[in-house]
Amino acid sequence: MGEIEDGEADHITTDVQAQKCALVCECTASESVSGKDNLPFLNAVLKNPVCKLYRFPTSDNKWMRIREQMSESILSFHIPKELISLHIKEDLCRNQELKELGELSPHWDNLRKNVLTHCDQMVNMYQDILTELSKETGSSFKSSSNKGEKTLEFVPINLHLQRMHVHTPQLKDALYDVITVGAPAAHFQGFKNGGLRKLLHRFETERRNTGYQFIYYSPENTAKAKEVLSNINQLQPLIATHADLLLNSASQHSPDSLKNSLKMLSEKTELFVHAFKDQLVRSALLALYTARPGGVLNKPPSPKNSTEESCPQDPPPPMRRQDSIPHHSDYDEEEWDRVWANVGKSLNCVIAMVDKLIDRDGASEGSSGSRRDGEKEPSVVDSVMSHPREDWYEQLYPLILTLKDCMGEVVSRAKQSLTFVLLQELAYSLPQCLMLTLRRDVVFSQALAGLVCGFIIKLHTSLHDPGFLQQLHTVGLLVQYEGLLSTYSDEIGMLEDMAVGVSDLKNVAFKIIEAKSNDVLPVITGRREHYVVEVKLPARMFESLPLQIKEGQLLHVYPVLFNVGINEQQTLAERFGDVSLQESINQENFELLKEYYTTFMEKMPPDYISQFQEQNDLKGFLENLHQNIQAKKRKNVEIMWLAATICRKLNGIRFTCCKSAKDRTSMSVTLEQCSILRDEHQLHKDFFIRALDCMRSRQTQGALNESDDPETGCLSDNKPTSRHFYPVALLLVSSHLLVVWLILSLALLLAKYQ
Repeated sequence: MGEIEDGEADHITTDVQAQKCALVCECTASESVSGKDNLPFLNAVLKNPVCKLYRFPTSDNKWMRIREQMSESILSFHIPKELISLHIKEDLCRNQELKELGELSPHWDNLRKNVLTHCDQMVNMYQDILTELSKETGSSFKSSSNKGEKTLEFVPINLHLQRMHVHTPQLKDALYDVITVGAPAAHFQGFKNGGLRKLLHRFETERRNTGYQFIYYSPENTAKAKEVLSNINQLQPLIATHADLLLNSASQHSPDSLKNSLKMLSEKTELFVHAFKDQLVRSALLALYTARPGGVLNKPPSPKNSTEESCPQDPPPPMRRQDSIPHHSDYDEEEWDRVWANVGKSLNCVIAMVDKLIDRDGASEGSSGSRRDGEKEPSVVDSVMSHPREDWYEQLYPLILTLKDCMGEVVSRAKQSLTFVLLQELAYSLPQCLMLTLRRDVVFSQALAGLVCGFIIKLHTSLHDPGFLQQLHTVGLLVQYEGLLSTYSDEIGMLEDMAVGVSDLKNVAFKIIEAKSNDVLPVITGRREHYVVEVKLPARMFESLPLQIKEGQLLHVYPVLFNVGINEQQTLAERFGDVSLQESINQENFELLKEYYTTFMEKMPPDYISQFQEQNDLKGFLENLHQNIQAKKRKNVEIMWLAATICRKLNGIRFTCCKSAKDRTSMSVTLEQCSILRDEHQLHKDFFIRALDCMRSRQTQGALNESDDPETGCLSDNKPTSRHFYPVALLLVSSHLLVVWLILSLALLLAKYQ
């Protein structure tokens, strides 16, 4: 919200009778921060706090004390570096899978070579950006003057925590946090052709209508292919590990350990088999076969019955290693069904063998009841059991080896076929596709940095609130973005970028783990469209968490965005342009907010809900918000106030964004803070405007002209600036006042330069 100039506090008096606001003291040093904020966990992500202490009169002529703090976050650079490293790893893995597709016909082989060339260039560019980011050792945030720099395009603009701590005589102390950040947008790439929302829609429409060089797969199928590939990479090593543990239990002749190992192996193998039930894998195999040299389909595809596939009756045939897909006309479409079913058959053989071994040992009563009807393979098991004196390990080893071979065959075939699906997405309009991926990565990186910062701060402040912690693992966390972008000129593209970036945050889940060292910075794992952020807590804080969270349950977030343009450009857009983008975004996100509220009311315990409903009229707020969105009123800031109120009452995280998180953002945050003081803490009604002016004054908000940019960290000593900022509440009363203000400001500017 700006820098603070020491020694300026004398201009604000403490005379209540004179009806002046009071700035008690100011501080910029870290020791002024309260002990609660001095915890290493929070100090690991926040730095350079700037504080102000106020006191204002209440309606009953008492004093309330306000502590306002702004802090930077080192996550501004840490999260982008983590994310870029993850993208590089994912892209290198994808490129390697493309190379391992095997022999393709000349057309597809040329497309693959072209894709690999461009993808390698993309990886090199990401590596260069990561190298440059690693060299950054100065400021912990990116100023708006650097928003067009390529090496910093993954870094959010002006990411800060704005905190207000309120102490009143009769009421409980309260904390109000708002994360302020520039709207997530690809400023370096520009907005000549619009933002992500428009570009993605146009790209998908053109790709759907142009299929002569490639096979069209819908975005849902492409996402499904990525998901299955990810599951394969995760489950295959897990199954191999559990299979080895099963053999280890057998060698120790331990029935209990054997049953536990079998249970884990069965669960992971069933997940593995289930991943390939989708028709997409079968169609992708056929498509890949036709792309091989001389590939001819023997017969049209015939979908298999899922029940028949999941209950095989014959033992798996001896495994024969071969190429993933036959390259000639001897390809049999039903061969995939047999290969896929062999995994389930092999698992059934293992289960039957373990049951017989435990029965013969007589280790546990009733263990025979765990046998699965119809899952035994008598011909195989009986042949092995013909030597009962043999060691358990020796009897299980050949079955485990067969299971691994079957699984390896399935993985080899499925990986190549699904990689071929991903090749189709890249093959169409190659440069444009990768540029869209880059743009989406840039926007998402900025949005994710703010989200992780907000999550850690919210977790810290609500760590001892059992209701919040229960809501966190039962329902999820609401994340509300307040956008102040206009629907005019370049800001339309920024809003389109921001809408996609905020929406993509729904693919993020958090996992809280215990910190094993002093390094408590978060770690990002996963892949595009499925990220897991691991937040580390010190042991003492980790032990206070509910059991579900400590056991590693993923915590999901539900992002919503409401935008209302408030500047002079929005006046032009409403009079001469188009505001349909803003209207559609607000309507779509209202439905998401309503869905979260419904889930909240359904999943939280009844006693909590009854107490919650007594204290809050959320249903009324939602209805009011819906009416205001439908009203399509010009510059309807009531939408912002209602959305923010609902978010706070639902224990959500609040974000306020404009182009650079400076002027409009500071005006909005200070107005919100004074409104909270009035509505929640009985601020004297005669002091509302004075409190607002006090928080917005040059002494507390920093300078407002170019020479006194809060981002530069310095304040000039020249005369007060001629640039005027009137209270936004007054300007929003009528658009005519805003036009008059614009004309007067223009006249002042012309007079200055004349």
